Amino acid sequence: MSNFPPPARCTTVFFDGSCPLCRREIGLYRRLVPTTPIAWVDVSTGDAAPVAGRSCGELMARFHVRTADGRMLSGAAAFVALWLLFPGWRWLGKLGSLPAMPFLLERLYRGFLYVRPVIQWLFKKFTNDKQ
Repeated sequence: MSNFPPPARCTTVFFDGSCPLCRREIGLYRRLVPTTPIAWVDVSTGDAAPVAGRSCGELMARFHVRTADGRMLSGAAAFVALWLLFPGWRWLGKLGSLPAMPFLLERLYRGFLYVRPVIQWLFKKFTNDKQ
């Protein structure tokens, strides 16, 4: 998982590699074939320099995607942008782009962030993922 600057015109995904849920989900995406190149940056290593005015802590607190055209997205908008890059997931990205859906998905994402520590604890307790 490279923390080096991505190539030009590359989507960059910033994720919390210390989170077992995040690691598993990113692993799923990395096995897929995207329509454009994606650079994967694990911000939990502490090596990630601040990006677009965001600290490492801010990058760890929410899921972020920098699009190939340089837009920095976070939360539900970042997931929608990522889903649009995978042919088998594009339908979900299009659904998430419909009117009112970004608002709804962001509310759901914020709810997930609220319970994420408990889910992480349960995940570590009841799986073999002890990182």
